[in-house]
Amino acid sequence: MIIALAPSADRLAEIDAADRAALAHAVWIDLVDPTDAEKETVQRATGLRVASIAELQEIESSSRLNAEDGVLSLSMPYVQFPTRGGAKTRPLGFVLDRDRLITERFAPSMSFDAVHQRAPRFEDGHRTGAHVLVTLLEVIVDRLADQLEKIGDELDAISRHIFQEDLGSGRAPRREDKALRRLLRGVGRVGESASRIRDSLLAVGRIVPFVGQNADWLAVDLQPRFATLRQDIRSLTDYDEHLANKVQFLLDATLGFINIAQNNIIKVLTVVSVVGIPPTLVASIYGMNFKDMPELGWTWGYPYGLLVILASAVLPLVVFRLRGWL
Repeated sequence: MIIALAPSADRLAEIDAADRAALAHAVWIDLVDPTDAEKETVQRATGLRVASIAELQEIESSSRLNAEDGVLSLSMPYVQFPTRGGAKTRPLGFVLDRDRLITERFAPSMSFDAVHQRAPRFEDGHRTGAHVLVTLLEVIVDRLADQLEKIGDELDAISRHIFQEDLGSGRAPRREDKALRRLLRGVGRVGESASRIRDSLLAVGRIVPFVGQNADWLAVDLQPRFATLRQDIRSLTDYDEHLANKVQFLLDATLGFINIAQNNIIKVLTVVSVVGIPPTLVASIYGMNFKDMPELGWTWGYPYGLLVILASAVLPLVVFRLRGWL
């Protein structure tokens, strides 16, 4: 799908993308999961090359940031948070020259929808492709900040659940196991989201100075906005690093509780085995039935044997209790 916006009176308005002549004057051409035919149409109308999805997924800095003959080709991983499922990363491409901006994406985006809604408010003199690009980056960074705030709240909730609730209090082992599994999955899911956001922030953090250094035709009014973007990205990157450390801490804490639960099971099995050894030894001795065993002729030999077996089982329990092992 092609969404094209061109100057109309004092605003940017959507135009018919099928009109190649009108498309050539568009300030912003937004390609949403484009077909090869749609890419060809845009390339013929603008003379600018549109990258393939494989090229946008390249991770080398030279592939993501390129300047040639005044045309900037940029790409980045863009993290999205659908209503269902976890965070997903999709490639996002930009082609920027003095007159226009071409964006290429492969999924719906609330950030792009928000900028589309702002387009009519782009004032005269502030309707170049670079203005659209800066606005897009500002909205993307703002939404990434919102997601980091949500992740921070989720980590706080997980932290309270781990440290302010007794996971083993009155719970059956199976219920405790399920609770620990939920915690572990929750920490992992939040950590993955934070990692994907970090990738997007780092990519935007590389794009902003690259555009500032290589687009010598940028309007003067964009310089303060680029500076503000750099500051915001720096602060969000620091905050994301803090969240990553917290994720690791909570992950270690959850694994620690899992180890404690496993150690409790091993301790129970150890106590049972230790308690069972002395009675087994006594029963084995008196089960030999040798002719010269003096206890065979005792009237109270059988109760005596039972008493010895019982005492040999109780004595280790008393010792464990006194040492605080139970």
